Amino acid sequence: MGKKIVLVTGANKGIGFGIAKHLGLTGWEVIVGARNEQRASKAVEDLKSYGIKVLGWVNIELSDAASIQQAAVEIADKYPALSLLVNNAGIPGDMSVDSEHTEISTIRETLDVNFIGTFALTKSLIPLIAKNSGRIVNITVPSEVSPYWHPLAYVASKAAQNAMMGVMATEFQQSNTPVEIFSVHPGPTTTDLNGNMALPGFHDIDTVGSKFAESLNDGKTHQGEFIELYPIVKED
Repeated sequence: MGKKIVLVTGANKGIGFGIAKHLGLTGWEVIVGARNEQRASKAVEDLKSYGIKVLGWVNIELSDAASIQQAAVEIADKYPALSLLVNNAGIPGDMSVDSEHTEISTIRETLDVNFIGTFALTKSLIPLIAKNSGRIVNITVPSEVSPYWHPLAYVASKAAQNAMMGVMATEFQQSNTPVEIFSVHPGPTTTDLNGNMALPGFHDIDTVGSKFAESLNDGKTHQGEFIELYPIVKED
């Protein structure tokens, strides 16, 4: 097998960093996708401190079409063997309000980053990933509404992302395109996105990153699947 090269968006912190770290520890060469040079550089150095081979970082601002296009060109030029894209980067929207009090601007902003930006990046990298018979993995949440946690802007943006995954998986199969796409739900995880919430049943980023790497490296085909690493346990 040739080089195993992965681009993880939002790899400078949280779940993205955990995924980059544990993929790196299992032999993947890592490209850090981020929108802030200082945070990206620190993540690169931190990953290298674990003995991980980091190829570099790429500036990606998912709300900016020009940034996405520039990143895609840079990746194709510098890393032509890319075979895995992990769409992890995203924004939370306003998680403190119910749907009735959610601003329309918040819905638009969250969809623009989490769905439209993710789709644009994915679309721009499909030719490269297809050339390398690679995979695309979206870090997401279930489309079904949980009674315990359901911020409208975020859940809606991820439901759209899940639909994208399902449609693309079907089309890749129908057209015999050598790309596999699937989604992974990490489960309740303590991160900046949720204000570092740490309730019973929550996991840390290392636990999630390790479980993700285990699933990714299991040698199985997961086309069109929705994998739950740590499903939300329903209360009685």
